[in-house]
Amino acid sequence: MSQASNAALRARDLAHVWHPCTQMKDHERELPLLPIRSARGVWLTDHDGKRYIDAISSWWVNLHGHAEPRINAAVQAQLAAAPHVMFAGLTHEPALRLAEELVALAAPGLTRCFFADSGSAAIEIAVKMSFHFWQNSGRPRKTRFVTLANSYHGETLGALAVGNVELYKAIYRPLLMDVITTPSPDAYQRAPGETAVDVARRRGAELEALLAAQADEIAAVIVEPLVQCAGNMRMHDPEYLRIVRAACTRHGVHLIADEIAVGFGRTGTLFACERAAITPDFLCLSKGLTAGYLPMSVVLTSEDVYRAFYDEYAKLTAFLHSHSYAGNPLGCAAALASLAIFREDRVLERNRDTAALLEKTVRAAFEDHPQVAEVRCSGMIVAVEYVRERETRTPYDWRERRSLAMHRHALERGVLLRPLGNVLYFMPPYVISAAEIDTMVSVARTAFDLALQDR
Repeated sequence: MSQASNAALRARDLAHVWHPCTQMKDHERELPLLPIRSARGVWLTDHDGKRYIDAISSWWVNLHGHAEPRINAAVQAQLAAAPHVMFAGLTHEPALRLAEELVALAAPGLTRCFFADSGSAAIEIAVKMSFHFWQNSGRPRKTRFVTLANSYHGETLGALAVGNVELYKAIYRPLLMDVITTPSPDAYQRAPGETAVDVARRRGAELEALLAAQADEIAAVIVEPLVQCAGNMRMHDPEYLRIVRAACTRHGVHLIADEIAVGFGRTGTLFACERAAITPDFLCLSKGLTAGYLPMSVVLTSEDVYRAFYDEYAKLTAFLHSHSYAGNPLGCAAALASLAIFREDRVLERNRDTAALLEKTVRAAFEDHPQVAEVRCSGMIVAVEYVRERETRTPYDWRERRSLAMHRHALERGVLLRPLGNVLYFMPPYVISAAEIDTMVSVARTAFDLALQDR
């Protein structure tokens, strides 16, 4: 392993690499790159030997801690057997086992698995499948998609089109298909006297009216169940999902559930849709699917959707979407080992205690702060919305870059945070200990105070 210093690796990186979701000029001065040499559990270690708590699960992908021995062993065993097998015309047992396990764990009615490589690809597949389903079913006018305000579904063009975060979408609008945007059930936007359930019902009624008027041209509604993660961790009540599922069924419209960020235990149940006891027509999974080991995604759908494409070759109804690494055996091995850990370690049960402690610790540190408008939580996700003025909920100007200051101050003290807009959030690996939670939140509070004083 390289013995180079942080400074040497930063210089090499800036000479050739272009990082995601980044203004690269920042890395020259405002935000020096952090070269990571190793990772174990919730800890990352840089090339100068300094350690950092990974408070965001390395962009929400890590579940059981870095370098988990059982997942390491499973990937190594598969590496010795077959690192990759193309998935067109061939098959292999790891993919079959994974598909069988996912179908057994998912909501009733989801019986088919289509593998890909990323969350964005999963969204593209679900959108194309829904559109193509209606074409194959003799309903060619059903070509439009309904998305929620403040939603995020990825950054390839189809996924970007069905999202609604302007920061990512605005510049590319001329390249994107036109979609219908309906208000988010975001409980932070509740009116005086309203509850989260009230907001869910009000927004659900608006969606019902939209479908009643335009269902003949709508292919699907796409939602992020319970938490709009990239949309500043805004959360809604499960009642909204129940209303949307019923409305989609009533009006003959597909429901796409984007559980790329919230699946695999993040919101307290294995899949967020369980909290509403609903079955979507398409369930999109990625990120935690391989517990942070390898890029992989899957779309689960129903036998009804599958049968709309199943016919004689000459009918030209097949779903022609592919990826060279679809069903990659190494990814399947990591995913299977992760699901085994859920069973062996009773992860969901243990997470209930961890989530309660995380929420309690964050609330104690932040809830009474004069610049905090709300502390909200959903399972192992806790978010702190901060504002310039609490009474009016007036936000800080984004150009002040308070979140950058928080990130920098926390790194200096050994915690990796990555706030979103005016929201500081915690989404650590599930193996975080009580002592590590205390350290993480204490450092975050110090960074928070320093960032709001900076100017």
